Amino acid sequence: MLRRAWKPVAVTVVIGAPAYYYYKTRYNAPQTFDFPIRIKGPSGKSEMVTRSFPLLPMKELDARIQENATSESHVRPDGTSWKYTTANLASNSPIEDAHSNQIVGRDVSDPSAPGDYLFFSVMDGHGGYETSRLLSRVLIQGVALELSKLIEDPKALAQSGLLNRLRSILWLAPSKAVKAPLDADPGRVSQAIENAFVNFDNELLQAPLRVLANNISPEDYKTKTVPDLSQHPLSLTTMLPAISGICALMAIFDTAHHDLYVACVGDSRAVAGVWQPTSNGQGQWRIEVLSEDQTGRNPSEIARIQSEHPKDEEDYVIREGRVLGGLEPSRAFGDARYKWPRAVQDVLSEAFMVGNGKPLRPPPALFKSPPYVTARPVVTHRKMSLSSTSGPETLENTKRFLVLATDGLWDQLSNEEVVGLVGGHLSSLKGKISKSDLPNLVPTASGSQGVNGKKERTINKEGSWTFTDSNISAHLIRNAFGGGDEQALRRMLSIPPPHSRRYRDDVTVTVICWEDGNEAQAEVFTKKVKSKL
Repeated sequence: MLRRAWKPVAVTVVIGAPAYYYYKTRYNAPQTFDFPIRIKGPSGKSEMVTRSFPLLPMKELDARIQENATSESHVRPDGTSWKYTTANLASNSPIEDAHSNQIVGRDVSDPSAPGDYLFFSVMDGHGGYETSRLLSRVLIQGVALELSKLIEDPKALAQSGLLNRLRSILWLAPSKAVKAPLDADPGRVSQAIENAFVNFDNELLQAPLRVLANNISPEDYKTKTVPDLSQHPLSLTTMLPAISGICALMAIFDTAHHDLYVACVGDSRAVAGVWQPTSNGQGQWRIEVLSEDQTGRNPSEIARIQSEHPKDEEDYVIREGRVLGGLEPSRAFGDARYKWPRAVQDVLSEAFMVGNGKPLRPPPALFKSPPYVTARPVVTHRKMSLSSTSGPETLENTKRFLVLATDGLWDQLSNEEVVGLVGGHLSSLKGKISKSDLPNLVPTASGSQGVNGKKERTINKEGSWTFTDSNISAHLIRNAFGGGDEQALRRMLSIPPPHSRRYRDDVTVTVICWEDGNEAQAEVFTKKVKSKL
C-alpha cells in the first residue's frame, strides 16, 4: 500500500521539478536585454559598445508613466467645460522639462468682465534644468502683468519707431476700435506676450552682469582685475539659468473675448483637434497645427537668422540644421553661449564659474556676431472655436482639444497619430487597437499644417496602440514609446540615464479639452484663480 502510494509522488517529483525550475527561471529570474551605447574608449575617443541592462517590470513602468500625471475639470459660469491633463516622463536625471498652468480671473471692475485667462505652458530644458524650473514659476505671471497693462493703462505699451506709431494710428483709426478694449485687439495682445518673453530673457542675461557690477571694487576697476565671486550667494543662482536653456510653449485662453493665443519659442509644438460633422454622419477630427518648429530646418528661421548676420556668415550660420552647427532650436530662453559677446563670457566665467570648478564651455568656433538665438516668440492667434475658415461653425462643432508637448513626444509621434490617439480616447476606445485600424475608427482631416522643423521620421504602421490610461497625457506618452507592444515599451523605458538620452528625450504633455453649452453644470470656484486682472 505504501509502495503503491509512493509511485505517483515520485512521478510528480520527477516531472514537476523541472517545470517548477523553468517557471522560477523564466518568470522570477532577472530579465535583461542588450543595447548599444556610446562610451569614451581608452584612447579618449567615443565608441559604440553593447551593454546588458535589466528589463524593468511593467508594474514599475506603469507607475513611472503615471507618477506625475494630473487631471482637472471645471465648468465655468459661461458654460464652457474645461478638462486638462498633464504628464511627464524623464530621460535625463533630473528631468530638464517643466510645466505650469494657472487661471486668472478678471476683476469685476474690468470693462471686459466676466471671464478668465487660462494659461498653460510646457518647457523643454537643455543643458540643465535651471532655466526651465525658474521660468515655470514666473513666466505666466510676467505675461499676465503685461496683459494687465492693456486693461489698466493703455499707454503702458510704449510705441517707439515710425512703424509702431503708424500701427498705433491704424489701430485707433476706426470709431469702433476706439471703443473696443485694448485687450480685445489681437495685435496688442500678441505684442504684450512678446514683450513679456523678451523681458524675461533679458533679465536672465543681465542678472549675472548686475551682480558683477555691484561687487567690483574701485581697485579692481583700476587694475582691470576680475574678482572671484564664485562663493557669492547669487553666483550660480544667476549664472546657471542664463547658460542653460529652454524651449517654451504657452497657450493663453481669453474667455471674455473668445480668443486663443499660442506663443512658441523653440521646437515644442501645439496641435489642436476640432470635431466636425461629415456628410456620411460619421464625423472627423480636423488637425490644426498652431505652432511652427523653430529649428535650423525651418526655411523661414534660416532666412531670419541669415538676415540678422553679416553676409560672410550666411553659409555657416546654420549648419546641418543647427545654429552654428550646435544648437538645434533657433529660438530659446537662456543659452547665453549664443548671446553674450565672447569677452563677456570670458569675464563671467572667471568671476563666477572657475572657482566652482565649472568653467563655461567656449562659444562655437564660428561665433562672430552674437546674438544668434532669440527668445522672441511667434504668437499665433485664433478664435477659441477654432472654426474652419471655409465656412461658419455649426452647432455640432463644439468639441475641441489642444495638445501642448515638448519635442520628446513629436520625435516619436506625428500630428495625425496624436490627434487620432486623443480622439480615440475621447471616444472611449479601450484595449489594443491596430495602428492600421485607428484611422478608420477615428477619422482625421488636415487643416493648418505648420512647419515641421524636425528630422523626417518613418511612420510605422505595424503594431498596435493601447487605450489603457485614464489620463490623456499619460496615454500619449505610453503610446509614444511602445503602445500595445509591451516588450518594446519595456526595452525603451528600461534604458537608464544618461544612455537613454540617445534614444528618447524628456517628454511633457498637456492636453486641454473644452466644450461649449454646459451652462446648467456651471460651478463657482476660486481655488485655481491665483490673481485677478
